[in-house]
Amino acid sequence: MTSKPSATDFDLSSLTWVSGITDPSVKDPVEIAFAGENILMRNGGSDDGAVLVFTRAEWQAFVAGALNGEFDYE
Repeated sequence: MTSKPSATDFDLSSLTWVSGITDPSVKDPVEIAFAGENILMRNGGSDDGAVLVFTRAEWQAFVAGALNGEFDYE
């Protein structure tokens, strides 16, 4: 079994980063990029900051949790 790649395994500058936020008043929106079978996520206001790497299964679980309110603050 191969290990999951880390952010350093990718040329981050060659990826196409997209944000779901179209409101220009939102500062530092989250951005994602697709790299083969992996989805990468970063703070859009910090190109040289931390990057999270998800497998497709992890990404699906994350999105499902967000849609179910698992990360909502009360």
